[in-house]
Amino acid sequence: MIEAIETILADVPTIRPHKLSVATMQSQTLVLVRIRCADGIEGWGEATTIGGLSYGEESPESIKVNIDTHIAPLLVGQEASRVAACMARVRKTIQGNRFAKCAIETALMDAQARRLGIPLSELLGGRVRDALPVAWTLASGDTAKDIAEAEAMLEARRHNIFKLKIGANSVAQDVAHVLAIKKALGDKVSVRVDVNMAWSELDAVRGIAALEAGGVDLIEQPVRAEMVEAMSRLAQRFAVPVMADEALKGPQDALAMGQAAAADVFAVKICQSGGLVPARLVGEVAGLMGISLYGGTMLEGAVGTIASAHLFSTFPNLDFGTELFGPLLLTREILREPLAYKDFMLQVPAGPGLGIDIDMHKLAEVRRH
Repeated sequence: MIEAIETILADVPTIRPHKLSVATMQSQTLVLVRIRCADGIEGWGEATTIGGLSYGEESPESIKVNIDTHIAPLLVGQEASRVAACMARVRKTIQGNRFAKCAIETALMDAQARRLGIPLSELLGGRVRDALPVAWTLASGDTAKDIAEAEAMLEARRHNIFKLKIGANSVAQDVAHVLAIKKALGDKVSVRVDVNMAWSELDAVRGIAALEAGGVDLIEQPVRAEMVEAMSRLAQRFAVPVMADEALKGPQDALAMGQAAAADVFAVKICQSGGLVPARLVGEVAGLMGISLYGGTMLEGAVGTIASAHLFSTFPNLDFGTELFGPLLLTREILREPLAYKDFMLQVPAGPGLGIDIDMHKLAEVRRH
């Protein structure tokens, strides 16, 4: 039986400013959910967002209020081991709130997998890989700094896939910035861009043509999420793959995007999809339609990152790797043992549940009171 549900906000500075087209992040607010069960088992989930309300409809504060006020009362007293029944109850009663639902589902599944003594990935169909390639996002906005940062990552064997956040400057400025970095790093790395919906279709035609000619490997969400027809035209016009991200808010969007041939690649995000199970369905829709997959991030901390890793480890096709670097962007650790990144890969834990242990003393130091 579920005895208590606690929602925790933790404010953690980032190692450097992280510049997106919609916001510049100096810190990240982790939204952690802890579910305690009558059998002594507890589970953890995360509902972290990017840039407050500048990116999506949910903020850390709204997630906490809605879980504490509306979702927790639905679940306290319910049978904790019946995860699907609990989530059906939440989804029937609560509209929207995809991030909050994801945190709740993750915590329930973490607890259930711990109860059964198996990794969370085994509740999601079983893993086919134990480590995941991880891209690093270069988002300082300074070309020389980004090149130096990338070279340091290569030297440390931590990342050899680099994604650049663009869209805040003119198309010409952004293209020059990206191609300078691509030229400096050469063919030994994969360079990709994320426009975060900043371009018009005309801007996208000009920008993608130049980036494709310069050897860029992937173009993420160049236009607004609702511009499905424009995404379709761009995907069919260019050889460089076009990836949908903000346009994917769950399996229905995945189906519509696939039917419209509006993307070559889907970025799967567990919070954006509304949970681990809906995100798995996004991956299955992509597989049925021959669309490649990329494991996305909302720049979550360790809990959301490793929950995502458990799901992505079950995907037969993960052609474009993942972006699960969120904890590496943060200056403070909340785990007893940090996540293992080595040889350009994130190692997926083999222990029960998420396979991680929260250090409550470390969490207390960054917790918002």
